[in-house]
Amino acid sequence: MTSAPRRRRRVKVTVEAIVDITDENALEQAAIADIETTQFSVSPGSDLTVAQVRQQEQDHIRGDAVAAVQWFIDSGAVIDDHPGIEFAEATESAIEIDEHDIPLSVWPQFAELFPLCTCGADTCDQCSGFQVTPRTAAALWTAAGLLADHAYDDVLEHGDQHADDAGSWLVFDEFPRITWRQNVVWRRQAARSFDDLSSDLAAGDWPEPRCPAEEMALHLILRYAESAVDDDWASLTGRYADLPEHKDDHNWNMLTEILFQDTDILALFSKRLDGIEDPATDQNRKLGIGDYRPQAWFEWFLNMEPRDTGRPFRR
Repeated sequence: MTSAPRRRRRVKVTVEAIVDITDENALEQAAIADIETTQFSVSPGSDLTVAQVRQQEQDHIRGDAVAAVQWFIDSGAVIDDHPGIEFAEATESAIEIDEHDIPLSVWPQFAELFPLCTCGADTCDQCSGFQVTPRTAAALWTAAGLLADHAYDDVLEHGDQHADDAGSWLVFDEFPRITWRQNVVWRRQAARSFDDLSSDLAAGDWPEPRCPAEEMALHLILRYAESAVDDDWASLTGRYADLPEHKDDHNWNMLTEILFQDTDILALFSKRLDGIEDPATDQNRKLGIGDYRPQAWFEWFLNMEPRDTGRPFRR
């Protein structure tokens, strides 16, 4: 009896690299020259000649430094030939990022997502109230993306280690001390809270927290967004020219007042109030704070719509 062939074990290898373009013109010319010496082929019956295929590739490179970078990516060369291993398949991509590693290509159309009303009528619900402006939304979205990346980096770097204030953490050392002993599962959920609020903004919605973890995330987002504007982050100032200005731009105090139902979570930073997170304590009941123990941080507020429990983690 002939035995079935043994199934090959397949391994997926992920490699990430960041390159700086030091001379766009030199890069473009090098890519075009490399295409000139590359062997191309066309399928039988194709309407294109080899020369036309080569010309199309060169035209694709001209004026696009990112495309030139992608031309030089050889994902198949990540692993050399060795006994017992055979290259199967690979894909590659190249996207432009800013100095904070945020992809520039996914910048939402904030002017369309957060349209401004300037009619000035006293009876206009939009003009007579506070507006989350395109520039404010852009700053919040940029900060949320950066914090999400840093939170996932903390998870990968530290795992289940206890957080501390020694300066080796990127985000979770800025959370209340009662969360410093949480595990990887908890931290990944907390990291996703930044992404959830970022997704709200990318959809044109105000980033209103739906659980304690999102409250903490939004407090940090507001702080980082204010710093981004004050410090002229290139990822913002380079894009602001296309966004309209408005008197409500960057009104952080008003955003805190409007977006949060309350700021009770900030009491967790006070050593004098240690234990206030527990709804069984007299102090908690007296102030009506509710359950802010870490295990309750991902429970949805009763007056807010729950998020999809099947939404993925970015990492």
